[in-house]
Amino acid sequence: MTMNDESLNPTDLEDAVASDVIVEELAEEIDVIVDEAGEIEVIDAEIDVEVIDTDELLEQARPRPQSPFDRPGRWYVVHTQSGYEKKVKQNLEARTQSMSMEDSIHECVIPMEDVVEFKNGKKQVVQKKVFPGYLLVRCDMTDDSWYVIRNTPGITGFVGQGAKPSPLPRRDVENFLTVKEEGDEVSTKRGKPRLEYEEGETVRVKEGPFADFSGEIVEINEDQLKVKVLVNIFGRETPVELEFSQVAKL
Repeated sequence: MTMNDESLNPTDLEDAVASDVIVEELAEEIDVIVDEAGEIEVIDAEIDVEVIDTDELLEQARPRPQSPFDRPGRWYVVHTQSGYEKKVKQNLEARTQSMSMEDSIHECVIPMEDVVEFKNGKKQVVQKKVFPGYLLVRCDMTDDSWYVIRNTPGITGFVGQGAKPSPLPRRDVENFLTVKEEGDEVSTKRGKPRLEYEEGETVRVKEGPFADFSGEIVEINEDQLKVKVLVNIFGRETPVELEFSQVAKL
């Protein structure tokens, strides 16, 4: 304060005391310097700042991929001749277009998966049909769409109980098909490739001293490209270690 106490009336004195109290309270939280002109200069202050993760905000704002199950229509399974799935798919797509049924018959998918195979001692990943002889068709089931699909060359019928086709539940649709970003086409699910052989599967030995013997796979060594098979030798099951190339599916 630049004025002395004698020049202050009671009201001014009360205001001055109140101002001093306020400044002292503020000084407990921040360091200040009050110069002769009465200006306050902030030296240091503790300010709580919330750090916002922009990546997290973008992730929250980003729309979730749409499930194939939530797209227009329902998914149905149709039976076709094994080995002709691709040709039948082309037939259905051409028939849908020629009969102007695009608004009712939306798409046709051949479920595929990645499978690890071993040929000539080398591991390779190949695509194989999940359900040979079957197609997945997404459509609005009406008498007209049923007629177009059912009478497509190569399609022998719908899968379902009775005469009425049964649509697939959400769990099966999302298990067979990949959840893609909105606007992308539905594709078949491609997760971690699975091995061509599985434990508990019965295989035939193709070559070696146990050629033409059959046995159950009890162990798979993917790193060494070997399987352990229980082979019945003289009435007794004996574990035999074989190369992947030495066995074949029955």
